[in-house]
Amino acid sequence: MAGSSRHRPIARLALAASLASLLAVALASSPAAPTAVALSRWTGGIDLYRPGVFTTQKTWLWCTAADVQIIRNIVDHQTDHTTAGQRRYFDYMRAHDRYRIPLKDGVDPAGWAAGLRHYVDARYALVASHSFDSGLRSAVTNLRMTNLPVAITVMHGNHGWVLTGFTATADPAVTGRFTVTSVRVVGPLWGLQSRSYGYDMRPDTKLTPSQLRGFFTPWHYTSVPMAWENRWVSVQPIPAKPTPPATAATKLTAPLVAAASAEALSSAPPEASVPPSVAHGGPPGDMTVGGAADHVPGAEGPTESTATTTRFFLGLALVVVIAATAGLGLFARRTRRSG
Repeated sequence: MAGSSRHRPIARLALAASLASLLAVALASSPAAPTAVALSRWTGGIDLYRPGVFTTQKTWLWCTAADVQIIRNIVDHQTDHTTAGQRRYFDYMRAHDRYRIPLKDGVDPAGWAAGLRHYVDARYALVASHSFDSGLRSAVTNLRMTNLPVAITVMHGNHGWVLTGFTATADPAVTGRFTVTSVRVVGPLWGLQSRSYGYDMRPDTKLTPSQLRGFFTPWHYTSVPMAWENRWVSVQPIPAKPTPPATAATKLTAPLVAAASAEALSSAPPEASVPPSVAHGGPPGDMTVGGAADHVPGAEGPTESTATTTRFFLGLALVVVIAATAGLGLFARRTRRSG
């Protein structure tokens, strides 16, 4: 009959909207996997160092370049010890320094962070902490969360080391209630300096936090006032925030409505179109004094579950609005034709 076929498209739209809503509810109610699930099992500590990754800095100026080479060897499972590699890293970092400093002073922290982002991983960011304890806690937390080494300035910024591991009383990936009991460090002067009286110890040396405190000291540079003066400076891999489940729900429900109402959507007014999503994030920028330098679990503000719930209901409301608008447009057009 003409009357019943006139209402079939609207019925299909209502059914599609219902299915989309049910799918959105199912996806939103599924618990998101915690970040720690993707990590190795916590056994009281972690050490990323392995034989073959260490390289000695080729000149007295190239400590940061050698650190980049060591970290690349760890992350990319390489054994590169070339002079050409260190020269390339050093030249790139010098070109990306924040301050103009003499060649004899090497690279500033901003250039070091830029080199690690460019040659190792885009998540590396400059962290300027207000205390030794906060700098150490954020360093081990981010090492654990990303499985990437941390670069630290030592000797008030005159030298650079790599933090490759640590032990703690609890897993920093799941709780902020932990105490660091030891760290593992690598210094690239080993092999260039005297092994008896040199500053750097054998690669992967184990230190207590009290021992590390004597090396990991506040930044101080007399020639140029710098933004991180009197801060404990490190370059840390900052974990990327996971994609919220609501985003996936929106992407899956939208095609259901579109497929059921393609003809109706073509006649819908422009105001009913779905606005493009805005991507947040990207490679982290340098975090200097006054920035969100120290990552402390549980201190980021509203929880992810609260934000996810809000996004879900907004997405669901948008789906319903699209379906209703499309249905009204189709109904009006059918009515005009029948009239």
